[in-house]
Amino acid sequence: MSVKIIVGAQWGDEGKGKIVDLLSENVSIVARYQGGANAGHTVVVGGKTYVLHLIPSGILHPGVVCVIGNGVVLDPQAFLDEVAFLESLNIKVRGRLFISHNAHLIMPYHKLIDSLKEQGASRIGTTGRGIGPAYIDKFARVGVKIVDLLHRDVLVKKIRSNIEDKNQLLSKIYHSSEINVEEIVEKYLQYDKLLDEFITDTSLYLNQALKEGKSVLAEGAQGAMLDVDFGTYPYVTSSNPTSGGACTGLGIPPTAVDSITGVSKAYTTRVGNGPFPTEELNDIGETLRKVGGEYGATTGRPRRCGWLDLFSLKYSVMVNGIEELALTKLDVLDSFEKIKVCTGYKYKDKPLKSFPLDLCTIEDIEPVYETLPGWKTEIAGARSYSQLPHNCRSYIEFIEKYLETPVKVVSVGATREETISR
Repeated sequence: MSVKIIVGAQWGDEGKGKIVDLLSENVSIVARYQGGANAGHTVVVGGKTYVLHLIPSGILHPGVVCVIGNGVVLDPQAFLDEVAFLESLNIKVRGRLFISHNAHLIMPYHKLIDSLKEQGASRIGTTGRGIGPAYIDKFARVGVKIVDLLHRDVLVKKIRSNIEDKNQLLSKIYHSSEINVEEIVEKYLQYDKLLDEFITDTSLYLNQALKEGKSVLAEGAQGAMLDVDFGTYPYVTSSNPTSGGACTGLGIPPTAVDSITGVSKAYTTRVGNGPFPTEELNDIGETLRKVGGEYGATTGRPRRCGWLDLFSLKYSVMVNGIEELALTKLDVLDSFEKIKVCTGYKYKDKPLKSFPLDLCTIEDIEPVYETLPGWKTEIAGARSYSQLPHNCRSYIEFIEKYLETPVKVVSVGATREETISR
């Protein structure tokens, strides 16, 4: 058995798409284990930019099979649009892309509730794509699964029951118009015909592949600090992007996992609301955003930017069991004379021993910084570790020493070629 898990070690947007694309070359299967079309994995190949939301980044390698696991909540239209996009670029998708029959569907009312909630005073800053409400229904045991599309009576009963509840909620809280049951049923039965060739028992497929000695790369969406259990709750996603989510999100045993790689930027970003201790609301933050192109691949929203937070990153290494790190966007720091790194938190003038998970504490902490010298030269042309400037190597080695975790991959640009393996 051979499963390698790739996790985002920060608040998402770490560059997982590029790292998964690079590692996919040497695996049989790439499998996405949680999240929905709120993810945006960007890969640059041969001068072309591919932004993928549901389909694993491994699809760009012709010999790789891709799987969307049961832990993903699927928007049928978003999936079909993505298939059409890839096929328009002459990328073969059919026959090597499978969706779990056990995955839950995002319904029109999920999107409506999500968008209306985000207009209120208690908004979290989600993408408004119905992800959270779909997971709410899943855990409330009223969700609609892909397998339900096979049974019209079951589908009608579930949707009708859900809409009765949703209509009450919408009319009382949001003063919205009623949702039409029959329209949704007919639309999703049409989706069933279009999705049918992609649907299979992916848990069975993956476990059989592992028995046959095939290798699997498990790909998460978002990042560990957005995990519903271990992130900055309630400003989190609605699933488990941490490595533990891979087994439940794909239906594979923990004994099949043999390595876990974390992906982190050389600085820190966050999209949406919530605490961000190292955020720089000044020229530094603006420079990071501008040079790094820090705008959401899914929404286009500007990302909040700040210095690298090693204190939260060490927590992420711990909860994920990260054994090695891929460090991305190191070249964004090229122009800085000095680079600050957060190595601890203080709360009411007292140093914290561990990452705080209560919102009151984390919103009131003071980051403790160390300042390192910058390298003030472009590094995008470097193709080996020795070609990086001395101060740049020192920065990487400072990260390794603090985290007690080796940095095995260094990304110095957006393309496949602009990558250093150590």
